Amino acid sequence: MPYSTRNGLKIHYDVHGEGPPLVLIHANPFDRRLWTYQVSRFSPFYKVIAIDLRGYGLSDKPDGAFTLRDMADDVLGVCADEGVEKAIFAGVSVGSGIALLIGTEEPEKAHAVILVGGSSDGPRDVESIVKGFEGKALGEYLMQLMRGYVAPGFADTQLGGWLLRLFVENAHTLNQTCIANIFRARGSYDMTDRLADMTVPTLVINGEHDLSLAGGTKTASLIPGAEHVIIKNTGHACCIEDPAGFDSAMIAFLRRNNLVPEGALRHG
Repeated sequence: MPYSTRNGLKIHYDVHGEGPPLVLIHANPFDRRLWTYQVSRFSPFYKVIAIDLRGYGLSDKPDGAFTLRDMADDVLGVCADEGVEKAIFAGVSVGSGIALLIGTEEPEKAHAVILVGGSSDGPRDVESIVKGFEGKALGEYLMQLMRGYVAPGFADTQLGGWLLRLFVENAHTLNQTCIANIFRARGSYDMTDRLADMTVPTLVINGEHDLSLAGGTKTASLIPGAEHVIIKNTGHACCIEDPAGFDSAMIAFLRRNNLVPEGALRHG
């Protein structure tokens, strides 16, 4: 069970497969299992590294304040421990913020970035989100948040309900202060003024019902050469709502940028 401690915390991650490095960074309030479908699809051809962000899964859950830069350093610490000097970074929501930060501040470390359900300036209602933790059981509130991150009705299907319950069944192991500080870290970091100088190939993916759709559209429009895909009948967490559609969009982008190993993903 691998951990990185390069940034002063224990950051847990899983490694699947061999090949070009593909680093998967989950959203708040999920964990590395948000990428379950993509691990299955891409690990036969890539070295897939799925990380538990600080605050989630088997990683440390610090009480103190931290920044999005600290969270990016957690991710890069994992890469360093795995001998990865350059990777494809894919992130959802706060994970997309981390991927974008790496792409703008350290482009030499990114072959490409895939930004899912995110935007360059993050959520604007952070304190209202944080206030929602008051007076509610943590698992109950996390489920409320996640229901808003998927398309209407998805959480009420047998599959959708099962998937979302995965992320609240261990709510008793989480720390609401740390989770709140993840929201704050993302909300306080605006990268909009850097987008025009972005040189890393970029794909922005939003669900049709994603509350971040406007932000994703704006972000894609400001990055030179960026591609933007909207996946119908999905929300913020489109990678688990329509994994086949999501994976097809991701594979097409990787192919166009010569980032698919020869002979791989023939049926994508």
